[in-house]
Order: sequence, then C-alpha cells, then structure tokens
Amino acid sequence: MDQAGERREPTMRDVAALAKVSTKTVSRVINDLPGAGPEVVERVRAAARSLGYRPNLTASSLRRSDRRSATIGVLFEDLSNPFDSALLRAVEDRARHNGVLVLAGSSEDDRTLQGELLVSLSARRVDGVVVMAAGGHQDALQQERERGTPMVLVDRPPTFGGTDCVTTTNRESSREAVLQLASLGHRDIAFLGDRRTLWTSQERYTGYLEGLAQAGLTLREELVRTDLHGADLAETAATELLDLDRPPSALFTAQNLVTVGAMRVLRARDQQHLIALIGFDDFPLADMLEPGITVVRQDVPGLGRKAAELIFARIDGDTSPPVHAVVPAALVRRGSGEIAPSAPR
Repeated sequence: MDQAGERREPTMRDVAALAKVSTKTVSRVINDLPGAGPEVVERVRAAARSLGYRPNLTASSLRRSDRRSATIGVLFEDLSNPFDSALLRAVEDRARHNGVLVLAGSSEDDRTLQGELLVSLSARRVDGVVVMAAGGHQDALQQERERGTPMVLVDRPPTFGGTDCVTTTNRESSREAVLQLASLGHRDIAFLGDRRTLWTSQERYTGYLEGLAQAGLTLREELVRTDLHGADLAETAATELLDLDRPPSALFTAQNLVTVGAMRVLRARDQQHLIALIGFDDFPLADMLEPGITVVRQDVPGLGRKAAELIFARIDGDTSPPVHAVVPAALVRRGSGEIAPSAPR
C-alpha cells in the first residue's frame, strides 16, 4: 500500500524479486522473447500471477523487437446494426485466439469521422486495421495504408491498390432474388436501396436490373427508391410505392434496415400476405414473423473470419499480392418471398 492507503500496482521489479531473476529476464518472458529457459519462464509467470502483475502493453510494445502492440483496430459503419456487430464478433473471436485486443468504433459512414478514428488508432500503435470504408473518397484510408499500416477492407472494396478486401456476392445474389420473384409471376418489382454512394448499393441495384432483364421485364423508374438511410426513410418510400396507381406486387429491399421499414408498412396495411418481399441481409426475428422474411443472407461469420485471417497474415509479414476474397451469400426462403401476385398484371 502507498501512503494514501491505496494498493500499489506490482511492478516488473517486484516480479523479478519474487522470481529471483533480473528485470531484464522478466521483460524477456513478458514479451515472449527468447533467452530464458523453460524453468525460468514458468517461475516468472508464477510470480506474475501471484502478484497480480499486469504489463503495460503500450510501453512494452516500444521495447519489443517486433514493435507490435498486440492490438488491432476495427472501424465499421454502425456497431448497433446487427450486421456490423456480428461481423465485429467474428473478427474479435479470431483476435482473442491470437491474444490480440480489438479497439472498435463506428464511423457513421462519415469520411471525416473515419479519418479521425484512423488517426486515433494509429496513435495507439495498432498492428493493423479492418475497415468498412465510408462512402465516397477513400483518401484517409489510402494515406494510412501508404504509411505502412496493414489493412483489410470488408463489405466494400478499396479504390486504391495494394490492399486486401472481403465482400459477398452482392450483384449475383440480388439478381437471384429478382428472378425468384419473377418466376412466381411478378411483373412489377420495386427496388428500395441504401445510399447510392455505397459500392454495395450500386452492386445490388445492378443485380436488380440484371434480374429484370434476364426475366424479360421492363424497368419502371417510379418503382425505384434509393438513398434510404434507415428504417424511417424506407417506411416513407414503401408507403409512396404502395400508394401508386399501379403499385408493385413485390419488393426487393436491398439492406436490412430498409427491409424493416418496408415490413412495417406492409404489416400496418395488413398486406404482408399479399405483397411479396425479399430483403438483402438477415436480421433478428426475421424467421419468427408471419410470414417469415425471405432474405439474401450473407455469411457474416465467414466474412469476419476471412478478414481476420487476412489481417493477421499481413501483420505476420505476408507480402503476397492483395486478395479480393468473395464469401457467397445464400437465398433463404421463409415465406414472404414466395407469395405469388394476387391478380394477373
């Protein structure tokens, strides 16, 4: 205890005294460096456990020969979104297995905020970063990558070279969803999408157009609603679509919160059994509704595991060419996407 009566944090000197070794030996053991025999290593670790010693990882990283901090940064759009939080968990699981701490933040799809968070992570000497790029220019990400920071982009690819990324089958799976609706006889299929600045939104809209073309359907521009950031805007857009003189008989909602907003409108109007709906991305309780919500479900754990695999390989010195890994999504049929048109159109 110190003079104020508070418990003093044990130091490396205390561990050395208890283990009867030098502080240099304790430092080697704590930092997993060679030079100490098995018996000495176990004695030092036992002393550290006995005293409750906790190393200062920030300080020790400055002394380690590999200069690592045993931390990585993760920057996603919104960690309150089920997709982002599940992705973070998958990265975190792999990091924990590697004895690495994850520092995570939400960029809110704001390039300025993302840049500020990158600076903050860099100041904390993270060993690498896994990032969901904000829409638009990726200047801050490119600058950080050019400084030598290992980086993997997830969900959205980089607009600059030399960087790994992990995405899913956005275009192909969206086309499959539209073809599923067309195969039931739907001719008026609406598209409700997220912000047009996002690569995922662009890919899913392209898949929608390809699905219409492959099914021999003509695009009706008035059935397309984009820039729907969140469930509330999606609710408004779905209401407008259903109020058209010739409303859609099916909806393809290209993001999970957009699906939630559209679903609210259908249920409020008691049309959930009359109008078909397929959403891109799964969400909690989607399978518990009546009807269950048919979705294009991304393999979120698979995306996260692949991103973690790539970032730790780069941290460990992998200098092979950059990888664009694609983890397939799957159409999960639960009922809402299997509703046929109520009348010939």
